Amino acid sequence: MNAVPFTVNVPDTVLADLRDRLARTRWPDEVPGAGWDYGVSLAYLKDLAEYWRTGFDWRIHESRLNELSNVSVEIDGLRMHAIHQRGHGPRPLPLLITHGWPSTCYEAIDLIPLLTDPDDPADAFDVIVPSLPGFGFSEIPAVPGMTSTRKAGMLVRLMEALGYDRFGAHAYDVGASMLSVMCLDYPDHIIGYHTTEPANAVSYTAPALPPLTEAERAYLDLQDKWYAEEGGYDLIQATRPQTLAYGLNDSPAGLAAWILDKWYTWTEPPDGDLGKHFTADQLLANVTIYWATGTINSANRGYYEREHHPRQPAATDKIQVPVGIALTTQAIERAPREYLERFFTDIRYWRDLGTGGHFIMLEHPELLAESIRAFFRQFR
Repeated sequence: MNAVPFTVNVPDTVLADLRDRLARTRWPDEVPGAGWDYGVSLAYLKDLAEYWRTGFDWRIHESRLNELSNVSVEIDGLRMHAIHQRGHGPRPLPLLITHGWPSTCYEAIDLIPLLTDPDDPADAFDVIVPSLPGFGFSEIPAVPGMTSTRKAGMLVRLMEALGYDRFGAHAYDVGASMLSVMCLDYPDHIIGYHTTEPANAVSYTAPALPPLTEAERAYLDLQDKWYAEEGGYDLIQATRPQTLAYGLNDSPAGLAAWILDKWYTWTEPPDGDLGKHFTADQLLANVTIYWATGTINSANRGYYEREHHPRQPAATDKIQVPVGIALTTQAIERAPREYLERFFTDIRYWRDLGTGGHFIMLEHPELLAESIRAFFRQFR
């Protein structure tokens, strides 16, 4: 499990094919004046696709990634990519950061230097940002059963291969699903766990003891309503990911629409303008990684594995490692404290960030870095 250097290098032929496919996009119709009501706005996506074809320079973002230390490690027969950036300080604390779906390691590109080279060297981290198995620059798994439980174990072995037996962690989304399992199964490896999506943990509420509070019942009702309105992507990926993959793997416009629908709705822009939260380059760098590596199917397949190889929560499941919680503006991510205390037994840090959505790592990296530093100071 020795780490070897890794260089991001998308072939010119892949980029040329991308531009050619964008030029030949067969656009659908749209209800006049629909905006984003039915899904991704046609006008928005046409403009973005034209910029992707004629103005976007992937090599700029590839160079930014390659300015960082990238490694490849074989874990359980699968090659895993990770950014492994050493901190500038007397005793950098190792910190594992996992991305979510539909995202990639690129989401952390502005966060990493804020953690490795902070104003106070005592706050420095060694930052490790893997491409999760089946995502981006990591190898596509060729076997079924790649569950969060299995991936959590692979991440522990990745950290061990990089020289870290104990480490801190930050996660959200599917990364938080993996990290919550890691906290349950490998607690001795975790110094502390910071998350912006605390409810993405293995939870047990039936039968609920003690009984659910009014705030908890309201939150679970919110989850049901959210899933009814927003959960279509989850249902299709959990049941027919292969059917979906043919279109997403063949059409860059279709791939961008599938991904950016979530970046829009999960950012909750009050004015409907995604461009006020992320630049076109930031959005397209993330989408281009999925396109260039052909990993949208393997990334989506994790939802199928979750449903078909479920890990049943038990009343005895308790996360006992120290936890820090930072809340974004996303209502679905703002679980009541009493609900979270059912499975987090040692919440040591609680902060309402007051701004930012699901992808706060790229939207407000300075704010997230400050919260991570504040939580982990107690372990220095």
